[in-house]
Amino acid sequence: MNIGFIGLGNMGAPMAANLAKAGHSVTGFDMADVAVEGVSLATSAAEAATGQDVVITMLPNGAILRAVAADVLPAMGKGAVLVDCSTVDVDSARAVAAEAEAAGLMFVDAPVSGGVGGATAGTLTFMAGGTEAGFAKAAPLFDIMGQKAVHCGDAGAGQAAKICNNMILGVTMIATCEAFALADKLGLDRERMFDVVSTSSGYSWTMNAYCPAPGVGPQSPADNGYKPGFAAELMLKDLRLSQQAAESADADTPLGQAAMALYEQFVEHENGLGMDFSAMLPRFEGRGRG
Repeated sequence: MNIGFIGLGNMGAPMAANLAKAGHSVTGFDMADVAVEGVSLATSAAEAATGQDVVITMLPNGAILRAVAADVLPAMGKGAVLVDCSTVDVDSARAVAAEAEAAGLMFVDAPVSGGVGGATAGTLTFMAGGTEAGFAKAAPLFDIMGQKAVHCGDAGAGQAAKICNNMILGVTMIATCEAFALADKLGLDRERMFDVVSTSSGYSWTMNAYCPAPGVGPQSPADNGYKPGFAAELMLKDLRLSQQAAESADADTPLGQAAMALYEQFVEHENGLGMDFSAMLPRFEGRGRG
C-alpha cells in the first residue's frame, strides 16, 4: 500500500519503519526534524497524505488530531482510510470520524497497547473503532505493526476500550505498590509475597508481568531504575481521559478518580515526571499513614 504516516515520535517512528520494512511505500511527516529508515519525508501533513491508500496518525492529544485531520482529509482520495493510533478523548475520535464520512472517507480509531518496545518489535495490540470496511482495509497493517487487533465497535469504541483498560491498569498498579509497601512494613519478604500473590487471587498483570519491586518477577522498569517503559505522565494523561469520559457518560468511577489524583500528585508535585508509572512503589515506601 501507499501509506502516509503523521507523527514520527517514540511510537510512530518504529511503527512506520516496520511498515516500510514490510515493503509498503511510506511517506512520513513530523513537526520535529527526524529520520526514519525506509520512510520518505514530506514537508507537511497534507503532502504526506496526498494520494495515499491509508494515512496513519500517532499524535499527542485530541486537539492536535482534529487540527491534523482538518489538513489531511481534504488531501485524501475517495475510499482512503484515516487510521488514528493516538490515545485521545472519545469525542475527538467521533468528531473526526464524522468529518471523514462527510468527505467520503473511512476513519478508524485504533489506539495501541504495548509501549515503545511493542512498537519496535511489532507486537502492539490495537483496539479499533469504526466501520467494518475501514477495519478490513487497515487490518493487514495492524498485522505488521502488532500481534493483535480487536474491532471493538463503531467510531470511538477503540478509544473507549483503551481508556477503560488503562484505568484498570492505573488502579491496579497503585494497589500493587501499596501492597508491597505494606508487606515491607509488616516484615514480609518481597520474593515470598510475589510467590504467593502471583499464583493466588491477587494475581494481576502489574504483579506478574510488570512487577514494581526490583529483583522480583520478570525483568521490568523497576530493575532499570524505573526508567520508563510507560511513563507516569502518560498514565496521568490516560487517567484524565478516563475521568473526562466518565463525566461525559455520567459514570461513577471513584477508584479511577482516586488514581488520577494520586498520579497528579506524583507527576506534578513530587518526582514522578520522567519516571515509569510503577515508580509509585518507592513513593509509598517512604510514606507513613499520615
